[in-house]
Amino acid sequence: MSIFQLYFQLGVTHITDIQGYDHILFLLTLCAVYTIKQWKNVLVLITAFTLGHCTTLVLATLNILSIPSTVIEFLIPVTILLTAIANIVQKGDYVTPKLHAIKYMTALFFGLIHGLGFSNYLNSLLGLESNIVKPLFAFNIGIEAGQMLIVLIIFGITGLITNVLKFNKREWNMVLSGAGIGVSLILILERLPF
Repeated sequence: MSIFQLYFQLGVTHITDIQGYDHILFLLTLCAVYTIKQWKNVLVLITAFTLGHCTTLVLATLNILSIPSTVIEFLIPVTILLTAIANIVQKGDYVTPKLHAIKYMTALFFGLIHGLGFSNYLNSLLGLESNIVKPLFAFNIGIEAGQMLIVLIIFGITGLITNVLKFNKREWNMVLSGAGIGVSLILILERLPF
């Protein structure tokens, strides 16, 4: 297996690992207000999130940026909480272009926080590598591929619930966002850095 394949696979595995459910929960709350018809908007959001976490992942891996892991682990559920609350207070079932632009900037910023969370894991892997460019690139591409897989599963379940079982889309958003709020509050309390 090549270095690229190894780190790509590690990126996919890292984001899809159920033990890293906080990142999966963030993606779930991020996508909760969208329908499959808005897949292009979601693709833009996920890419913004990836750009954010790729930036801080690179900076942290190169030891340019260092924030205590306790602070980052606390901030990750805060991003879930804020995203879920925004979903609940959103009026209507459709994400307007103006609201989508706000969500884009938020996803980019929250990606910066999540990237720092990924950096601890990646730094432990890169310790033996003489050149980190290819592994870093492959890991980021793997995370993006894993995120796309998660989003496809979320849309599949949402489509089944709302189209086949005829569950109201707004109510389904409330279920997903409510779950995001509940779990994130528990994580925030568990991860208080002080």
